[in-house]
Formats: sequence, structure tokens, C-alpha cells
Amino acid sequence: MEGKALPMGSTDIQPAPSGVRGLGVDIVEIDRMRQALARRPRLKERLFSEAERDYCEKRNRPEIHYAMRFAAKEAVLKAIGTGFSGMRFCDVEVVRDKHGRPEPVLHGRAAEVAAESGVIELHLSLSFTHSTAVASAVAITGAHRPKPESPPIDPRARLEASFREARLMLHEMSLADSEDDETDDAPLNEEAFIGARPDDS
Repeated sequence: MEGKALPMGSTDIQPAPSGVRGLGVDIVEIDRMRQALARRPRLKERLFSEAERDYCEKRNRPEIHYAMRFAAKEAVLKAIGTGFSGMRFCDVEVVRDKHGRPEPVLHGRAAEVAAESGVIELHLSLSFTHSTAVASAVAITGAHRPKPESPPIDPRARLEASFREARLMLHEMSLADSEDDETDDAPLNEEAFIGARPDDS
């Protein structure tokens, strides 16, 4: 799972409802992120990958996007059940998929834990207000992955099937009537009708 993208507040790990491995939510104050990065410029290299830094620095307000990505790292790690304990900050990297949506990529220990837990898919959502950045993540395992819905039945095909069943039923009824007619027309066998007569002897 190394370097593999796993297809898409409170600081506690959230209990998962039926159908998912885990949920994670995290909130980061944008202004605190701005201040921290201003005081310690090299902090960016410790917290964020080169690709993440390159993306954020091209935005009008980089601190918003740094804050969202930091929240995303925490949310993803909560979703797989660990938090930052024993992890490196860059074990979770936030990239953009071909549609421009945020997508988590796991490295190192995070990838190992996800694999051990059977996580095959991660969904990530990012948002922000004027003061905070919010991230929510959902981890799904193969056992809990929603099964594809059965394709809808074409109404015309359903109607044709009903007609076939009706024709088959009428055919069977017609055969049954024919057999009854043949039985009615057959000559009666007196012995079969009233039973064998006792032997005169």
C-alpha cells in the first residue's frame, strides 16, 4: 500500500457506524497555522511533502490550505484507528485526483496499519471558514464495502417475460383440457368402473 491512493471540530476518534471501518474529523485554526509557519519556516518541510508545499504556496492564502492538509492528515489517521501516535506527519499526503478532489496517499507506517486493518478505500472531505479548516475522512474495508446494486430491469423485458409466462400457462391448461376430453371419450370398462364381478363359480 506504500504510496498508494485510497479512493475518497472534535479531536477524538469517532465511532464508526455500520458499513465503515472508521471515521475521523479534525479542526485546525487557520491563524494559529499561519503564526506557527511564520515563527518556524522549516516546519513546512517537517509537516508537508514537497508536492503539498508546492500546491499550498501557489494559493492566495497558503495558510488556509496548509491548515486543511494538516487537519486531513489527522482525520485520515483517526479513520484508520491510530492518530499521530507512532506516525510521521508525511505518512499521510494529500494530493488531488484527476477531477481536482482531495485524495489521501499513505506512506510508511500509515500504509502498513491500513493494510493490516484491511482498509482498501479512503474518502476525504476538506472545508474551511474564515477562521478554521475542517477535514473529515472515512475508511472502508473490503468486508464493509457497499455491494454494487443490481442493474435495473428493463420494463419492456419484464413485460415480455410476463407474456411468456402467461402463454406457457395457457398452453399447459390447454393440454390438460385435451387430456380430460380424451378420457371422457374413451369407452367405459365396466369392470374398471364397478369393479370386477365375483366369479360365478
